[in-house]
Parts: sequence; structure tokens; C-alpha cells
Amino acid sequence: MATYQILPFEKSIAEMEEKLLELRAFGEAHDLDLARELEEMQRKIEETRRQVFQNLKAWDIVQLARHPQRPYALDYISRMCTDFVELHGDRHYADDRAVAGGFARLDGRKVMVIGLHKGRDVKSNVERNFGMAYPEGYRKALRLMRLAARYNCPIISLIDTAGAYPGVGGEERHVAEAIAFNLREAFTLPVPMIVTVIGEGGSGGALGIGIGDRILIMEYSYYSVISPEGCAAILWKDRAHAGEAAELLHLTSRALLQDGLVDEIVPEPPGGAHRDWDAAAANLKQRLLHNLDELRKYSADRLLEQRYAKFRAMGVCLESSAPDAPLAEAAEPIQPESDKE
Repeated sequence: MATYQILPFEKSIAEMEEKLLELRAFGEAHDLDLARELEEMQRKIEETRRQVFQNLKAWDIVQLARHPQRPYALDYISRMCTDFVELHGDRHYADDRAVAGGFARLDGRKVMVIGLHKGRDVKSNVERNFGMAYPEGYRKALRLMRLAARYNCPIISLIDTAGAYPGVGGEERHVAEAIAFNLREAFTLPVPMIVTVIGEGGSGGALGIGIGDRILIMEYSYYSVISPEGCAAILWKDRAHAGEAAELLHLTSRALLQDGLVDEIVPEPPGGAHRDWDAAAANLKQRLLHNLDELRKYSADRLLEQRYAKFRAMGVCLESSAPDAPLAEAAEPIQPESDKE
């Protein structure tokens, strides 16, 4: 059995899994047939896991999205695609390793796939800048998107970042301008575009490759205008309130679907994508192919019209009184003393 980092809400499941291992080892050591007991314990573990994951809080899902053993962009690409040829550089400044992308084939179909990729240890995280792109990363992504449009190639974006790099280097090289430019230009590309949040979807760093005709999100991912810790620091002046902030931000996949900010939730294996990379990639691949089939039915002009309308409709809301609430009677104006009889 693989060893996973245990999150706080998984402790009861982990304890039961440990007991299962002990029982199996005891049966083997003493040559006992404990098949019935093992099956019953396994059933109990699965039921407990189902109940726990049905009642996850927003902060629990944030922790799952950040799980260090969760599959990252290149992990999905290697499992979903063939003939992947990574392209490098923005042709202006440098090659940002936080952004990985290139041509590939998805079930034989030519696609351009672009992802924000994190590292798994100190060395790779420094190389990938913890998945936080510099301005040159977004300019590289735009170069690849334009290249895809030139060859009439659908674009698939995989988002997993806490946000764009917030340091001096990013400001010196105009990270806000690079993201804003990507937002504008993505609305002009006449090819199908599918975006999937596979882990963290943080602020403008995610939006830099986040414009698409379909917005998908993995079941235990989040997408937010700000991190829960950042929100808590602003509202409460204390990052310890991150859990409360996560609830208020409506950042979970189900809340985002309800609010109309994503189009579809991609189911993850029991316990999260980190427990079965192959199953998670297979689920995502199936939904990508389905949406590509749908988008192929539209002309380029229709794609652009729908894409524009889709994002214009986001955030629109109506405010009104509760339907059963009585209207307050208008108070009579207070007359000055000199007007009174």
C-alpha cells in the first residue's frame, strides 16, 4: 500500500487502514483465514471515506488541492497525451519553467496543451518557481496559444498555481500587464479552448491561461480571486481565520458550479487524485474529449461570440427584497416647527 501524507480530516481513515494492515500481517504470520474480517474492515473503511469526503469543508478541499502528492500538469500530460513536444521561451526574455506547454495528441487529435507546473522537492520547486509564473511565463503561454491558432489546433490549459510570482522580478517585468494582455488576446483566438483547474486556481496567476470556451475543475480543486490566507489577513488581520475565509470565498468546485463560474466538475478517485494518478487522468481525458467533440460543432465566429458572452455573464446578480417581505411604509416627512399649526 502506498504511503500518503495524511491530512487532518483523514486521521480516522488512516487509523483504520493501519489496523487493516496489522490484521492482514497477523493472519499471514499465523496462517489464519481472515478473509471475512478483512473484507468487512475494508468495507467499513470505504464507507467512512465516503462519509468524510461527502462532508468536506472548504478548507479541507484547499488542503487536498495543495496535497504534495497530487498529480501536476506534466503528470496529467504524460498520462493523457502522446507525442508531446515541449516548446520553450517567450522570444523576449527567458524560458519560465513554471509554464510547460507544447503540441501533443489527445486520443490521436492534435492539441496544444499548456500547464502551470509545480515541483516536488526543493530543487524542482526552485526550478519551477513553485508553479508561480513570471511575466515571461505568460508571454510564453500566449506565444503557444497564437501558434495553436495559426495551425487551427485546439488549446487545453491546466491550471495549478497559488498565483503569479509576487516578487520584485515580476513587477519589474510587468506581470500584471502580461496577464491582462493574455486575457484580451485569448478572446480573439478562433479555436476551441478548454481550461481545467487541476489543483490550485489562484487569482490572476490562474486567469493568465484561464480563458476558454469550457471551464472544468477537478473535484477537489479550488478557484479563487485570492488565497484563503490572504483574504483572512485582509479581513481579520490574522491568517488563522483562513478556514472561515475559504467558506466565504465560495472557492470549491460545487460552489463554483452553482455560481456559474465553471461548466463541469471532473470526478476524482476515492480519497483524491493523489491516490490514483492514472484514474484521475483517465477521468479528465474522457471529459476533455467529450467537450472537444461538442466544440467542434461550432464555427470560429460562433466560438468567439459564445466565449465573450460566457465571461460577460459572470458575476451578474440581481438584488431584490424577499418576495414575502412587506414593503415598508414611507414615513411622513418631519416638518419644521415653523410650519406646524
